[in-house]
Amino acid sequence: MDTFALVVTIGVALFFTYTNGFHDSANAIATSVSTRALTPRAALAMAAVMNLAGAFLGSGVAKTVSEGLISTPEGSKGMGILFAALVGAIAWNLITWYFGLPSSSSHALFGGMVGAALAGGTTVYWSGVLEKIVIPMFVSPVVGLVIGYLVMTAILWLFRRTNPHKAKRGFRIAQTVSAAGMALGHGLQDAQKTMGIVVMALVIADVEDYSDPIPVWVKIACALMLSLGTYAGGWRIMRTLGRKIIELDPPQGFAAEATGASIMFTTAFLFHAPISTTHVITSAIMGVGATKRVNAVRWGVAKNIILGWFITMPAAALVAAVSFWIVNLVAL
Repeated sequence: MDTFALVVTIGVALFFTYTNGFHDSANAIATSVSTRALTPRAALAMAAVMNLAGAFLGSGVAKTVSEGLISTPEGSKGMGILFAALVGAIAWNLITWYFGLPSSSSHALFGGMVGAALAGGTTVYWSGVLEKIVIPMFVSPVVGLVIGYLVMTAILWLFRRTNPHKAKRGFRIAQTVSAAGMALGHGLQDAQKTMGIVVMALVIADVEDYSDPIPVWVKIACALMLSLGTYAGGWRIMRTLGRKIIELDPPQGFAAEATGASIMFTTAFLFHAPISTTHVITSAIMGVGATKRVNAVRWGVAKNIILGWFITMPAAALVAAVSFWIVNLVAL
């Protein structure tokens, strides 16, 4: 196996993790920044540290990515498939970041894997794609919307006799904890997705086996790149999540973050399902906002975001397929 191809593929995987970090940093901190619970730089620093910690909490999601979606292709073609999958995901991340659209880096990666696998004639485990990707893609936003609504309703009832200004001060402090939980869940979910890709590359190169534990250097490298990307910040998307969907106050921000974090931990530990942190926090914000009044949520913005969710996988798949064909032509 060409060592150069392995190094390049791992390098591109780590760059994808970096784009994932700055693309999805808004998921963890947009609500805290918009409610002024945290300053932008303090929020980013906290999120970067918690991303780093979250990456070491488990490996179930990484196993799903590396073994549950496509068969492991062999040789130089296999490395080309992984490279093309990552190119498709990175391209979609950069496009959606430019337009400030909070799409899913996770689904861009999964779409890239499927598109490159199909172009390269590698088996796609459609049952795994359906059970671990497609069903959670539809279910998690609904769960986020409903639980966000219920959590905010409970907060409104429990604090109905509390002085509003005093309650907001308290929730502004509480948001530092809920934002940290979101960042920890983001690290748990998203760093592992790249770990799965790197493990696939090592297996293709016959350096590692799936029965081996994930090498510590892989965990450290993926966690650090995610954290660096997070600290770089994704201000365009942060404005969309923090302001354009609805103007949040501290209790609403806390409810949305607590909802998002609880869903991410549950799916990672119980189901090993690589869900989208973007889908979860965006839908939670919508659910929380709807408790104020249904038309308080800017549903036109929400509609554009949801449309982006649906086209993410096929768009990334198409770019990945074209990338594989180009790589194949160059290799020949």
